[in-house]
Amino acid sequence: MKLSSITQSIKKVLAVNALFLALPTVVMQQAMAHGQEAHMLPLVKAMQAAGASVEHDAYSNIYIVTKNSTYAKIKPNSKTILINGKALNITVPVVEKNGQAFASEDLANEIFQSGLDQTFKTETVVHPLNSLSAEEIKLARSIIAADARAPKALRFSRLALAEPDKNTVWRSVLEHKDFKEDRQANFALLNGNNIIEGVLDLNTKKITQWKIVKDAHGMVLLDDFEMVQKVIKESPEYAAALKKRGVTDVSKVVATPLTVGYFGGEDGLDKEFNLLKIVAYLDVGDGNYWAHPIENLVAVVDLDKKKIVKVEDGGVVPIPMAARPYDGRDKKAMNRKPLRITEPEGKNFTVTGQSVHWGNWCFHVSMDSRVGIKLSTMTFKDNGTKRKIMYEGNLGGMVVPYGDPDIGWYFKSYLDSGDYGMGTLTSSLQRGTDVPENAVMFDAVIPDYQGNPLTIPNAFAIFERYANPEYKHQEMGQPNVSVARRELVVRWVSTIGNYDYIFDWVLAENGTIGINAGATGIEAVKGVRSKNMHDATAKQDTRYGTLIDHNIVGTTHQHIYNFRLDMDVDGENNTLTRMNPVIRSNNVGIRKSAMEIETSTVGTEKDATEKFDPSTVRLISNYNKENAMGNAVSYQLIPFAGGTHPIAKGANFSPDEWLFKRLNFMDKQIWVTKYQPNELFSDGDYPNRSTHDTGLNQFVANNDNIDNKDLVVWLTTGTTHIARAEEWPMMPTEWVNVLLKPWNFFNQTPSLTVNESAVKETDTSDTHQH
Repeated sequence: MKLSSITQSIKKVLAVNALFLALPTVVMQQAMAHGQEAHMLPLVKAMQAAGASVEHDAYSNIYIVTKNSTYAKIKPNSKTILINGKALNITVPVVEKNGQAFASEDLANEIFQSGLDQTFKTETVVHPLNSLSAEEIKLARSIIAADARAPKALRFSRLALAEPDKNTVWRSVLEHKDFKEDRQANFALLNGNNIIEGVLDLNTKKITQWKIVKDAHGMVLLDDFEMVQKVIKESPEYAAALKKRGVTDVSKVVATPLTVGYFGGEDGLDKEFNLLKIVAYLDVGDGNYWAHPIENLVAVVDLDKKKIVKVEDGGVVPIPMAARPYDGRDKKAMNRKPLRITEPEGKNFTVTGQSVHWGNWCFHVSMDSRVGIKLSTMTFKDNGTKRKIMYEGNLGGMVVPYGDPDIGWYFKSYLDSGDYGMGTLTSSLQRGTDVPENAVMFDAVIPDYQGNPLTIPNAFAIFERYANPEYKHQEMGQPNVSVARRELVVRWVSTIGNYDYIFDWVLAENGTIGINAGATGIEAVKGVRSKNMHDATAKQDTRYGTLIDHNIVGTTHQHIYNFRLDMDVDGENNTLTRMNPVIRSNNVGIRKSAMEIETSTVGTEKDATEKFDPSTVRLISNYNKENAMGNAVSYQLIPFAGGTHPIAKGANFSPDEWLFKRLNFMDKQIWVTKYQPNELFSDGDYPNRSTHDTGLNQFVANNDNIDNKDLVVWLTTGTTHIARAEEWPMMPTEWVNVLLKPWNFFNQTPSLTVNESAVKETDTSDTHQH
C-alpha cells in the first residue's frame, strides 16, 4: 500500500473519532421525549428486547450495541450516536445512574429503523433461484394433499424448487430483468417401499408430473428418530438383551436409527422391506451417551410395522461407564481475554434478497433440505464487466464408510446427505464461537418431512476475515507494498448424530474460490474389553481402530465429500484441459534436462474421470475466450485434503465390496459430465438401500462428448480417519479442501487495485443488480 493511502486511512479514522468525541453532551435532569417524560429502561434490557447485545467499553465509557450487521456506539448523555460510522440524532440520550445505563424504550426503534445500516437492500427483481418461500411450501403441500392419488399421510423425502431453464436464469440475472417462466417444485413422497415423485406448477396450481418409483427407499425422516426410540422400549426381546448387559431401565437407552445398506441378501434382509438398524448407547448422566456404547447389540426395525423384527446379539461386551463429558464440565476453565472483531463503519458486502455483492463478486445463496447451502449465478466484475464463473455449486453427496466388519459396524456407510438430508439437520450457529462476532446471520425456510415450512434460525452466516497478506514486496530503498488478503466466508453447519460438519465457501478478492469441509463433534466409538495396550485382548480389540480411552476404540473410517460444481467459465462452452509437467532430455548448453508441460484436452466423460495427481494441473477452460496474451481463460481444479491427510486417495475397500457396486464417486477425485438439469446428486436420487450406482457412474455411462460443452465438474476429497486420543471425547475440527483458482482468466493480478481506501470507497452502484 502506498504511504499516501495509509495517511488517508489514518485521517479518516481520526476524523470519525474526533466527531464522536466532539459530540455534544447533555446533563439530563429529566429525560423528555415528544414533550412527555420518557419511559426509561436499563439499556441492556431495552436492546435485548430487540435482539441486540450491549457491551461497555469502560476505558472510553462508550456503550456498543450490535445486532447482526448494525454496529452502534453510544456515549452517555449525548443526543448523537454513531451507527456504522454515521451520526444519528436520538430523541433521548442514554443516561447513567448508580453505574447502570438507562435508555428510552424508543431507542431500539430509532437505531434499527434509521436506515443507516446499508447491508440489506430491497430486491427489485426477484432472483429466479430464490428458495421456495413459506407461502409457496404451504401452497405446494395443499396442491399435493388435494390430489386423489396422494397418500393420506404425507411424508416428504423432498420438496424443492425445480431447476428452471439455465439460459433463462442467466439472462434474467445478468440483464436484471424479471424471470417470466412459471415457478415449479419437485416433490418426492414416501409410500412404503415405493416413492411418489412429481412436479407441480405453483402458478397454475396443478401437478404436471406424477410417477411411481417402485422398490425404492427415501430418506430417514425426523419422525423415524422418534419412532425407533419408542419401539425399543416396547420390545421384550430387546429388553432381555439389555438385561444380559446389566441394563434394566430402558428409558436410559438412546437409540440411533441407521440405514442398513445393501449386501445382495447376504445379511438376510429382504430388499423390499423398509428397514433401519438400531445401535444404542447408555445415558449415565454425564451428558455424553456416545461414550457408553452398548456393543454387539443391533436391532432391526421395520418402519412400516413400527416394531423390531430381529435382534442381532454378538455377545456381551461390558459397557464403558466412566464419565466422559465433552463440554469441559469436569475441567478447570482457562480464562481467555476477549478477541475483538469489529466493523464500526459497517460491512463491505450487501445483501439483496438472497443475492450477495462483495467487491467484484456477485452470487446467490440458498438452502436445500438435502445438500444444504448452495451458491449460484456467481460472477466476477472485471474492469466493469460481470464475467460468469459458476452457475451452481453445492455438496453433491458424501459418505462415511467404516472399516470394521463386526456385527455392529459392517453396514455403517452413512450417506449423510442422501440418506438423512443434511439441510434438514442444519445446526443453528452461535455468534462468537461457531462464527466470529462480525458475522451476519441468516435464517432459512425449508419444508419439513410433512411438507410444512420450517424456519431454521441462524442457519448460515456470512463474514469477512483477514487472511494474511494478499501480496507483499519490499524493494530496497522504496516504500513497502503490502495488501491484506480479505476473504468472504459463507458458513453452514450440519449435525448428523455424533458428527458435526462445517462447510465454508471462501471467496478471495483475487478470484479464488475455496470450499472447506470440516468434521468435528464426537467420534462413533466401539466398546471393548481392553483398558490399555498391555492387556491380552488389546491386539484383537484394536485390529480395526485405535484404543483412545479405557475400554473404548475409535474405529477407522473415512469422510468422503463430493461437490457438484456447474462451472461456466466466461460462458457455458467449456473443456477439460490436462497439463502434466514432464522431464525432457536436453542437448543444448550445459543442462542435461529441461522441464516442459504436456497439454491436452479431454473429449469424453469416461476419459475425464481420474484419481487426482497433485503434481499435475487440471483446468476447466473456455477456448472461445482469450486473455490479452491469447491464452484460453480457465479455472484450475484442486481437490486436496489437508492436515494429517494431504492427499485424498479414495475409498479404502476392495473392488468386490457391495459399497463399490452402489457408489463410485468416492474413489475418483475428478469427474466431468455434460450438463443435465436432472443430474443433481453424486449418490443418485434415492441411494438408501440402492442395489447399484444411480449417481455419477450412471451419469457417465453414455460417455457424452464434453469438448466445448456446458459442463458440470464433480470434485471428491476426504480423509481416512485414524483415531487418536487427542480427538476424544471431543474432536478438534479436521479440514479438507477444494480450490478453484483462476488460470489466465485475468490479464494480471486482479487484486492490484485493493487497498484500505479502495475498500471503503467500493463502487456499490449495482449492488441491487445480481
